Formats: sequence, structure tokens, C-alpha cells
Amino acid sequence: MDFLKKIFKKYKKFSLIFADFACIVFSYLTFILIRFDEGISQIIVDQTFYTVMLTTVCTVIALIIGRCYNTLWKYSSLREYGRTMGFFALGCVPALIARAFLPDLLLSHKIMLIFGFLSAVMVVISRVAIRMILSVTDLPRKQKGGVNTLIVGGGSAAKLLIEDILRNQSHLYSIVGIIDDNPQKVGRSIHGYRVFGSRKNIPAVVKEQSVEMIIIAIPSADQASLQKILSICSETSCKIKILPGIEQSMSDKKSISSNAIRDVEIEDLLERDPIHLDNQSLKSQIGGKTVLVTGGGGSIGSELCRQIAKYNPGKLVVVDCYENNAYDLQQELRYQYPDLSLDVIIASVRDQKRLDELFSHYRPQLVFHAAAHKHVPLMEVSPQEAIKNNVFGTFNTALTAHKYQVEKFVLISTDKAVNPTNIMGATKRICEMITQSIQSISETDFVAVRFGNVLGSNGSVIPLFKRQIQRGGPVTVTHKDITRYFMTIPEASQLVLQAASFATGGEIFVLDMGRPVKIYDLAEKLIRLSGYTPGKDIEIKVSGLRPGEKLYEELLMAEEGLTNTSHNKIFIGQPIACEYEQLTRQLEDLKAVLYDTDPDSVKKAVAAMVDTYSPDLDCNKTK
Repeated sequence: MDFLKKIFKKYKKFSLIFADFACIVFSYLTFILIRFDEGISQIIVDQTFYTVMLTTVCTVIALIIGRCYNTLWKYSSLREYGRTMGFFALGCVPALIARAFLPDLLLSHKIMLIFGFLSAVMVVISRVAIRMILSVTDLPRKQKGGVNTLIVGGGSAAKLLIEDILRNQSHLYSIVGIIDDNPQKVGRSIHGYRVFGSRKNIPAVVKEQSVEMIIIAIPSADQASLQKILSICSETSCKIKILPGIEQSMSDKKSISSNAIRDVEIEDLLERDPIHLDNQSLKSQIGGKTVLVTGGGGSIGSELCRQIAKYNPGKLVVVDCYENNAYDLQQELRYQYPDLSLDVIIASVRDQKRLDELFSHYRPQLVFHAAAHKHVPLMEVSPQEAIKNNVFGTFNTALTAHKYQVEKFVLISTDKAVNPTNIMGATKRICEMITQSIQSISETDFVAVRFGNVLGSNGSVIPLFKRQIQRGGPVTVTHKDITRYFMTIPEASQLVLQAASFATGGEIFVLDMGRPVKIYDLAEKLIRLSGYTPGKDIEIKVSGLRPGEKLYEELLMAEEGLTNTSHNKIFIGQPIACEYEQLTRQLEDLKAVLYDTDPDSVKKAVAAMVDTYSPDLDCNKTK
């Protein structure tokens, strides 16, 4: 069998042509023997010979023209079989036409049609046989060793995954069986592995079969179904892995690599489907224009740059004061987009003169302002730095954008700006006030985009949880009832770009992020899906709320209402009137306390500007 397989692979086209010839000859001889069982005359023998030769030549030429010999029959589908039959039938037409001019040399039309049908069926059967031989010989016997693994899902993706595991990953995973909700599959086998039952049987199967690893191989599952499966899997002590969406895991749509299997990510634990934004309008919004991104080396800023690069800007200018992140992003973008016109500039938004130089030189048409200090506890003990960077950095950048007549200026804001209890949130609220006030004196469209916590960003809770789990715990949660809104970095970045396309000036855009997530529950799930038991293997420690931290975040202030946009996940908060002259006077007063050594004095000055700000004046200044 292996010898024939090697011969077939080496001489694939010739092997198929020979097989087709054999099928045609076999079909004709079989029919002739049955049809003329009482005796075959020499005339019939001669006519059969010429008919077979002509039919073979014509059909082989037709199959070559139709590229039917280029098909990977190991992965063939009904489409390939139908295509083969179609070109085979086309190849029979010349023989039928020739019969009208050479009646003495060729068999009758009736016999030729019957022969043609039988030959086509035989050719397709030969392809099916080839596929079966290749598939069977490619799969080794069940491998021993490796982690006892249960596959959840018995569809085509799971089948391809099992094939790849058996072929390439025999020492990593040892498959013990399959779980599938289709009752018709239960009790049967897929590639020799038994389907034990539905998802409700997972805990029992794990115990009976000593399962250590569960791979969820249902790329088409929606978030609700995935949540239910993950919830059941979390009842076990198994390590959980996931086969991602089919577009991520299938390079040529015909095979799945087991290398695509990944750990459970926090996105999988969100109780909503990921948000996909319509970015078609961004091609005209960004294409060919000069786009400047401040804080371009940060979590949001760098993802913004990646998204912007997809839409062929005339030039992308990345501004950041931290050279390491900026350098890493520069190398990444140059590799991913070699034709991108890219300049990476080391500069601070605190430096008004430097900003003026940059805007004068590049004349950006779109500005995305992502530069900011964002860590709540750090800013509580250094409020002056939050004001210098967030407030006056935004004021400098916005004024410069106004001076050089930028088309659109988009501020990255946060839900912490709503009724803030910390200095970081209060400064971001002032940033929103700055954009709304400058809008009243400018032709530039100034807008803000407000969203919640960003998964995987620098300093976010999820990377911290993962590091704590890897160290063996404890996982620290500030309060058992604390909740947060979450979105992914790509979602947040796409929202910012989408806001730019909707902006007419003065808006605060808000994303519908679904229900808030309880952080304690998130920690428990992450521990369980990492193969541990909360409270037993990994402790969850409640450390108490940090200075300026509140139990839940809000997306709107009481004065703001929501207006729909053309996208069902994006809304506009009604702008609150903010006069430019009054704001500049308040900023002058705020500037006077920038070098005050008492953080509480600084917070009181901010509270004078933001009447919804409730500062924590009793926090430990050295904390």
C-alpha cells in the first residue's frame, strides 16, 4: 500500500491518466461482453477499439483543459467530482460527432452514450478510491504517550484537527475520545475514537478516562454556546484549549493545523459576542491622508497605528515619548507594511514648541490623541503628573490641531471620566471639556471616544491575573463585587476610527459594551480554565479597594443622553456646553498648583473644574 502511494504521489498525473484509461476500457469491455454475450464479431471488436481510443484521447484532453488532474483528491468535495464528470461528458462529444461521419468505424450513438455514462461513473469511483487510500494511509495508528485529551466537537473542523494531531503531534496529545451534542454521533467513532456523549457528559468522561486536557474544536460556535461549554469544562480540573475561528486556523480551507490550538483567552470569557465594526467608510476617511497618532507606542495607540496602516494612509506619523515601544512598533509596521510611508517621532505632548514644529512640518489631516497617563493608583499619589500629561498635553495638542486646521481631532477618553472618583478620571473629563470648548472656536471637528477597560493593555487586570496564576497565586482582587466593562484592543481601536468617520464636531462617542463583568468571577474562570481549582490550587485574595477606585464604572453622566448612529453599537452622548474663555481661565488656575507639594491641594483644584469629581483626600500619599 505504501509503495503504491509513493508511486502515485511521484507520478500523480500519469497515474490518473492511466487510471482513467483503465476505467474506460473496463467499462467498454464489460458492456460489450454483457451486450454481445452470444458472440462478438470482428466488426464489433474493431469498432470497440476505435471508439475506446477516440473516447480516451478526447476525454483525457478535456480533463487536462479542465485542470481536473491538478485537484488534491485527498481533500476533494462533491464540486470536484461534479467538475470531473462535466469535463468527461464534454470529452465524449467529439466521439459522438465523429460517429456521424464514420459510422463503419465507431459504435452506435446509443452504445456510446451508455459507455460514456458508465465510464464517467468509473472515473469518479476511482477518484473516491484514491481519496480513501490516501486518507487511510496518512493516518497512523493511535499513538500512546502525551496528555490524555478529550476533543469537544465532532464536526469537520474536529476531524481535520484529529488528523493533524495524529500526523504531527503524536507525542503532545493522546486523544481518548470525542464529545458531540448530535445524538446520532453518540456511540459511534470518528477516526477510530469513540463519541462518548454530549457536553453534559464532559465531567463524567473526564473522570472515567483520566482526561488532563480538553480541546474545544467548534470554530463556528457563537459566544453563548462557547460560554456554556466553558462553564461545564470549568467544573473539571483539566487544562482547556480552543481551536479558534475557521478563518484564523485554516490557511487553505482544506486543513487545520494543531499549532493553531491556543489557550483560553479573556475574550472567550466575555458574556457577549465580540464587537465587529463596519470599517468600509474608513478607506475614504484615511486613504491618502496624513495621520498623526500621539501616544502611538502605547496599547491603544499602537493598535490604532496597525488599523490605520491597513487603509493606506498617505503618511502615518507616530509620536511617543517612550522610545522602546515606539521602536518596536516601527519595526513591526515596516515588516508588515513595507510600502507604508511611516515616520516615528520621539516627542512629548507637554512640549508645545515641539508639537508646533511637527504639525508645521507634516500638516496632518487626522489626529488621534492617545497620549496619557492612565494608571489610577499611580496618579493618585502623583496628581501633578496626571495634570501635566493628560490635561495640558491634550490642551497643547488640541490647540496645535486648531492652529494648523486639522480636519478631525479624536480624543481617547475613558468611562472613568464619568462621575470620577480618581484624579486620572477627572483629568480625562477635563480633556473632554477641552475638546468640546475648542470646538466652539474651530473649524476642526473635535470629538472624544469613551470606552471601558481594554483587555490585554499595559497594566490591565488580565495579564496580572495570568502572571499570578503562573506563579502559583494568590490572585488579587480589590473587591468581591467590583465590576467593569471590557472590550478588546482591536475593538477599542476600531471604535476610535469609526468615530472619526461619524464625527461632525463636539460629540462624545460611547460603545455599547454589553453587561459589566464581575472581576472576581473572571478570576475564578481564568483559574479553572488554566487547569486549577480556585481556593484549593490557587487562592483568590481580596485586597481592598485602592485609592480612587470605585465598585462600578459608568458610561454616561446624568446630563448626557444618547443618540443613535448608523452603527447599532455606537452612540453619541449629548455634548455639555463648555465655554472656551471660561475653560482657559480655569486652566490658568490649575497651572498655578502644578508644583504644589500637597496632592490634596491639587485634587481640590481639579474638583473646582469638574463638579462631578469626588476626590479621595484621605488616601495614603506614599501608597
